Amino acid sequence: MALSVTVLGCDGSYPGPGGACSGYLVRGGGATLWLDAGSGTMANLQRHVALDDVDAVVVSHEHPDHWTDLEAFYVACAYVIGRSGIPVYAPAGLERLTHANTAPTFQWRTVAGGDGVGIGGLRLSFSRTDHGPETLAVRLDGDGGSLGYSADSGPGWSLAQLGPGLDLALCEATYLRDSEGTAHHMSARQAGLSGREAGAGRLVLTHRWPTVPAEAVWKEGSEAFGAEVTLAEPNRQYQL
Repeated sequence: MALSVTVLGCDGSYPGPGGACSGYLVRGGGATLWLDAGSGTMANLQRHVALDDVDAVVVSHEHPDHWTDLEAFYVACAYVIGRSGIPVYAPAGLERLTHANTAPTFQWRTVAGGDGVGIGGLRLSFSRTDHGPETLAVRLDGDGGSLGYSADSGPGWSLAQLGPGLDLALCEATYLRDSEGTAHHMSARQAGLSGREAGAGRLVLTHRWPTVPAEAVWKEGSEAFGAEVTLAEPNRQYQL
């Protein structure tokens, strides 16, 4: 089975009407991963897999729009479906923001830039990005495909730091060129340049603020990438 990624949420910083924040379902190498767990993503996750099917959770950083549905997942696992021992890979310190004691439901495993872990037949490689708190981009390799995820980052980091040969890259494009430098994020132009530098086969732009016009993000990102980009949409799946 080919490596695949399904968008569970793609709104930046807060969910727009009917939307959800950052979250992705990655399947490959016999493993099912929940990559970032922003608000609204758990509801969409269950449209594609059962909660029992999630082998591990990977959280990029401590900003709430990337992890708060972990709370709902904990409640469901601890009190309803009776799961325990679920690995949660995250930067140091994120565990303290959740329930006072999530053990034995979650097994927290600290990761940092430069680390690599294996989950089933998937290989994950982490890279620290240009963002406020410690934030980890991740490359996932398995089943003959390579996926890159920028998490949140300013332009001081590039998708190229995840290594060559990315078949598909998910890159944050929070706003447009005229807002560059106003927050520690990338514009669609900067995301396009990042994807171009990395030589990504396909570039999917995500984490767009709900107030930023989608068509403008697509146009600006495509021009910088040198080819048409795709805008992330909830519940859309990509095969690698």
